[in-house]
Amino acid sequence: MRQYPPPVTDRKIRFALVGCGRIAKNHFAAIRQHDSRSELVGICDIDPKALAEAAASTGATPYNSLSEMLEKCEADAFILTTPSGLHPEQAIQIAERGRHVITEKPMATRWEDGKRMVAACDAAGVRLFVVKQNRRNATLQLLKRAVEKKRFGRIYMVNLNVFWTRPQEYYDSAKWRGTWEYDGGAFMNQASHYVDLVDWLIGPVESLQAYTATLERDIEVEDTGVISLRWRNGALGSMNVTMLAYPKNLEGSITILGEKGTVRIGGVAVNDVQHWEFAEPDPDDEKIKDASYQTTSVYGFGHPLYYDNVIKVLRGEAEPETDGREGLKSLEVLIATYLSARDGKRVALPLDY
Repeated sequence: MRQYPPPVTDRKIRFALVGCGRIAKNHFAAIRQHDSRSELVGICDIDPKALAEAAASTGATPYNSLSEMLEKCEADAFILTTPSGLHPEQAIQIAERGRHVITEKPMATRWEDGKRMVAACDAAGVRLFVVKQNRRNATLQLLKRAVEKKRFGRIYMVNLNVFWTRPQEYYDSAKWRGTWEYDGGAFMNQASHYVDLVDWLIGPVESLQAYTATLERDIEVEDTGVISLRWRNGALGSMNVTMLAYPKNLEGSITILGEKGTVRIGGVAVNDVQHWEFAEPDPDDEKIKDASYQTTSVYGFGHPLYYDNVIKVLRGEAEPETDGREGLKSLEVLIATYLSARDGKRVALPLDY
């Protein structure tokens, strides 16, 4: 058993955040919702304007660098909302100072880097949390329970679609966007939470074959791609992703076809239960209408629920829902996808360890 620092039971959990960009606001809001048990005590960013705006909106102490914040800030856990390619070195730096790490998706852009992050946190005896807030959305919680209860019987086919749009201005807004080293493409960045559903809902993947393309945007990485999947349980399926939907985000969906059940959860971000049919009734069937929700955001509303778990873990009240090893599962599928597309061949999982 790994030994972690003792639980925090006599005060609020203290968080610090690195990288005050687009997604940071979701973290600020989530921590604020749990202000009876947690507080944001530090923030840092290399952009003085972004740092000043975040300090004004949160009241947290601003720092100019992660090194300075690690030296001066007494946070229990440091949150990484920086470009994805920076996560590994920053996570290792934080772990070596004996602090817990919370990293946004994807945890890394390279397979070896993801494993290094897990190993560093293990060696330091600290927690590594990977943000997978979509798992907490009510629609997906119901679907997860249906799978766990084996309501589908044998699962035959699974299809995931992510038809969104990211204009060229989005990629031009920061130099790291659309690069292999720091960002990854449509699968690794925008559709990362949907790739997570591949293993979390259905189980380990046996093999996959992928095609990716950069059809329109002026970027290094793919703006469009498809994957054919075979799971170890025998199910077949596909994932279809593009950032070129016209003129706006159209669909984020998952469809599961099984021996005794058919479910489709769609909407712009798996927020709408569009078909729910099983051979045998269950009390969860009455919760379908309440689970669907309206959203214009592809992020969903899972961050506060995700932080509830993190806080409980650090207080000694729960186990992590998505730790580093759980994060590696979706990273493995992503890396296999890129290897398959590059080499033009089927890739079997697990990857070499």
